[in-house]
Amino acid sequence: MQTAKTISEVRIAVRNAQAAGKRIGCVPTMGALHAGHLSLIEKARQDSDFVVVTIFVNPTQFGPSEDLSKYPRPLQRDLKLCEQAGADLVFHPDVPTIYQKEPQITVSVGDLATRWEGASRPGHFDGVATVVTKLFNIVGPDVAFFGQKDFQQLSIIRAICKDLDFPIEIISCPTIREEDGLALSSRNAYLSSASRKSSTVLYQALCLAEELTQRDEFTLEQIRHKMHSLLLSQPGVEPVYATIVDTERLEELEQRQTKIVAIIAAKLGQTRLIDNMIIRL
Repeated sequence: MQTAKTISEVRIAVRNAQAAGKRIGCVPTMGALHAGHLSLIEKARQDSDFVVVTIFVNPTQFGPSEDLSKYPRPLQRDLKLCEQAGADLVFHPDVPTIYQKEPQITVSVGDLATRWEGASRPGHFDGVATVVTKLFNIVGPDVAFFGQKDFQQLSIIRAICKDLDFPIEIISCPTIREEDGLALSSRNAYLSSASRKSSTVLYQALCLAEELTQRDEFTLEQIRHKMHSLLLSQPGVEPVYATIVDTERLEELEQRQTKIVAIIAAKLGQTRLIDNMIIRL
C-alpha cells in the first residue's frame, strides 16, 4: 500500500493506475476508522481496481461549538486498517495542502443543506461539499463509496456530481450496526454506559416506522408522532427530529411513496446521534 501527503503524489499514482487500465475507486474519510469505514474500503476493493482512501479531518465542516482539536486522529492505526481492508493508496494531507490561507472559492449547497442536520449545524454541509469537491478533483475517481448512515450527506454528494457534472458513480453502502442495532459511529465512544443502553431506541424507532408504514390505518403524521414518543420513552434521550421524507430532496412527506426514508436524530447527554432507514412500499 502506498501513502501520500501531497496532491502531486496522488495524481502520479492515479495516473499510473489509469494508464494500466484500472478503474479508480475512492473512499473519503476523516479517519478514526471503524468497521463501517472498512466495509466501504472492502466494497471499493470489489468494485474497482485501484482503491484510494483519503484521511482528512476537515476543519470547514466543524461549527464554532464543535471541538475540532478533540477529534481523534489515530493515523498509524488507520493506515494499518486501510492496508488490511485492501486499500492501494492512502492520501492523508495536512490542512495547508487542502486549503490555501485565504481561499476565494468554496462550494455552497442550496436548500438541501438548510434542513435536518443542516438546521442544527449551519455551514456544515458547505464545508463537506467543498472538501469532497476538492478531493474528487485531486483523486479523479471513477466511483466513490459512502455510507448510508449519513443519508443527508450522501444526498448532497449525489447532487454535487449531478449539478457540477462530475463523471463519478456514487455507491451507497449499507449502515453497519452493532448487534443491538446501534449504527456504528465514532461518536458512540462518547456515550456513557447509561446513554449507550438508551441509544438502541433510535434503531427501534426506525423499525417502528418501517412496520407502521406498511399499514394503511396510520398516516405518516401519526407515525412521526409514534417515533417521537418512543424516543422520549427512554431516559436521557432528547429527540432532535424523527420523521419520514423523500429520498432526494429530503422534504417531509404527507403521503406514502414507493420509496421513502425515515430519518432520526437525538441527543444523549452531550452526544448527538443520527440514523435512517430506507423503506420500500
